[in-house]
Amino acid sequence: MAGVVSGGGAPAFCYRVTKYDPADRDERGSYVGGEDVVSDHGVVEAAYLAAVGAFAADSGVTTLSVREPAVAGLVNFGVEPAVDGHGLAGLFPADLAGYHDGAEIPLAVGLELVRAMLRDNGAWCRLEVDGRFSVHVGWDQYVYVSSTSACAGAVAVTHRLGLFAEPIPESPYLPEPPESPVRAAGDAFWTDVAGLVAARGPVLLEEGFVGNASRWHRLTAERLGAVRAGLTPRSRLLLWPDLSTDIAAVLAALPADDSTVEVVREDRSGTITSRYAEEDSCPALLAGARAAAVLSLYADERHPLMTAVLPDPDGVLRARWAP
Repeated sequence: MAGVVSGGGAPAFCYRVTKYDPADRDERGSYVGGEDVVSDHGVVEAAYLAAVGAFAADSGVTTLSVREPAVAGLVNFGVEPAVDGHGLAGLFPADLAGYHDGAEIPLAVGLELVRAMLRDNGAWCRLEVDGRFSVHVGWDQYVYVSSTSACAGAVAVTHRLGLFAEPIPESPYLPEPPESPVRAAGDAFWTDVAGLVAARGPVLLEEGFVGNASRWHRLTAERLGAVRAGLTPRSRLLLWPDLSTDIAAVLAALPADDSTVEVVREDRSGTITSRYAEEDSCPALLAGARAAAVLSLYADERHPLMTAVLPDPDGVLRARWAP
């Protein structure tokens, strides 16, 4: 059974909450006033958080679900540079345990995540109550709030705070359905994984627990059950051939165009990690490695052996990762 996919409904009322006066927009709707596109880390930022809190209160929301969490990757498109820890320090452990799709967090933590997103710290996610409430941050200090309530009180509060809450049909950042079917990593998937391991020996499992961050596991017949039990909920799973112990051959197979690649490296202790690197930095990066592989960053050149996404314990696939 591939699993049941859950979509959820979109709340009926949507507002664009910003510091940009609608009177300062041109005929195309582009802002032409003098407000800066970065957070002031002060009273205006505090006004944003208070406005989001008011919308949550009007919607009867005290806890939120983290959706599509990500951290800064190879390229950071934010106006401000990302910071160490992605703005998550003090909210989640250093290994990001608890920061995953579907994680339930108090509203206060959600507001701190909004703060991190306003500052371009590196973390990004949607914050939702399924079918009832949603908030996320777009480019240039644009915040989008949706609710099943009209939130007239929150709109008034937002305006008193010096911000603007403009009703719009929907956020431009709604999640898009995947272009191809997504397989749920249920029992049938793990039976196929066991068969793959039996046929070819150890394989690598890439556990994509948030966007732009992965954990790596070597799967053997003996370790498969333990690895499965320890995976982060709703992770995106990709299976790859095992690493090569012939480091010279790995380096010889590097592309000749000086492109950036993903280097997967196993150290002498058996810990497997990956990072992006330019071709000329790979020899130093792989010095002392016990085994390694190099993966292209081009989608049409990345060919995992199998892919799937972890469903919830009830068998429903609620994560919206692409396959």
